[in-house]
Amino acid sequence: MSNTKQQKPTLTGQRFKTRKRDEKEKFEPSLFRDAIVQGLEEAGEDLEAASRFLDVSSSKLDYRRYADTLFDILVAGGMLAPGGSLLDDGDKTKVTRTNVCLFSADEDLEAIRRFAQVICKLLRRYKYLEKCLEEEFKKLLMYLKGFTESEQNKLAMFTAVLLGGGHLPASVLGSLFTDSNIKEGLSAAFSAKLFRAWIVEKDMHSVTIALKRSNMDKRLPELFPANKRDVEHLTTYFTEAGLPELASFLRAQQSLGTRMEMQKELQEKLQEGMPVKEVMLFLREEMKKNEISEARAAVLIWTSVMSCVEWNKKEELVTEQAIKHLKQYAPLFAAFTSQPQSELALLLKVQEYCYDNIHFMKTFQKIIVLLYKADILSEETILKWHSSAHAAKGKTVFLDQTKKFVEWLQNAEEESDSEED
Repeated sequence: MSNTKQQKPTLTGQRFKTRKRDEKEKFEPSLFRDAIVQGLEEAGEDLEAASRFLDVSSSKLDYRRYADTLFDILVAGGMLAPGGSLLDDGDKTKVTRTNVCLFSADEDLEAIRRFAQVICKLLRRYKYLEKCLEEEFKKLLMYLKGFTESEQNKLAMFTAVLLGGGHLPASVLGSLFTDSNIKEGLSAAFSAKLFRAWIVEKDMHSVTIALKRSNMDKRLPELFPANKRDVEHLTTYFTEAGLPELASFLRAQQSLGTRMEMQKELQEKLQEGMPVKEVMLFLREEMKKNEISEARAAVLIWTSVMSCVEWNKKEELVTEQAIKHLKQYAPLFAAFTSQPQSELALLLKVQEYCYDNIHFMKTFQKIIVLLYKADILSEETILKWHSSAHAAKGKTVFLDQTKKFVEWLQNAEEESDSEED
């Protein structure tokens, strides 16, 4: 019988000794930097050669581990210290910086686009770098103070190109909302340069969609110090910066916010049972103060009136409930539909509401008749809506519903004309 003890199995696996040199190469970012810098310097001004080098090097260098270092080099030419300055080892025998980077490119949009292709090719080949690039830009935008004005301009255009190409989400702009950059005016100035280039890359509609998707549209005033966030200052600033589209967008955003607040307050007053005459007075004061048109007010009244009721889920009962409720507020609607465009705006809102709320689909025609009898909608407006001004939502159903009523209006109009003759 052998006295040799049998080795017990373990769950930790085998441990292999590695040479310190190998460990250093594996976990030392400066060595990664040196390899990337050397390869980019050899490529020189040939961006295609730089792209080929970066593609080939991925099999030897750990891009996943050192993505932040890789993007630091491609943007600034070397490794960045906190704050935005370049790290220097102090070893004059090594080349630790390269001119094949964003900050060494020419300060014009076409040159920035060409350099952006180097990044875009990397992202297409190595999808895992997309999240790393996003994190890199969150950091870079916080470091604006550490970059020169020219570097800031290039970074703004570069960010715009990547946003326009869908390689970055608009949420990265959240890093612009740092107190120090806002106080010194860096965030506002950077955003103006960025938006100018972004609109050139895409268009204002695409920019606003991207901002809304990331909930950045409501935060734009925060790019400015607290005492300069009023809409007048913002629109003047962006208009003078050559961005009238953005100025208009901000005005529209403020108007929307004002209308939502006004609607909320109106709904509360209606639920509290405030007399209609007092509600009218409140609305007229708010319209004057906030420069809200009668057409917008008519739509706002409809939304508020219809929101302060818990509607029955049965179609046969909801119609009766709606007619009774709307009769109560007929004088309120009549006071804010003195113009044809206000009448049409209200009618279109009713169409949209009845389409979006399926229990009201069969109620539409009865609501229109009620509004006509209450002198809120004129026959001219109803006929115009039926012939050409209707919205697309449920038009087939609603045009069919109102067909007999419209025919009656047309016959009444013809009889009236013949009597006058």
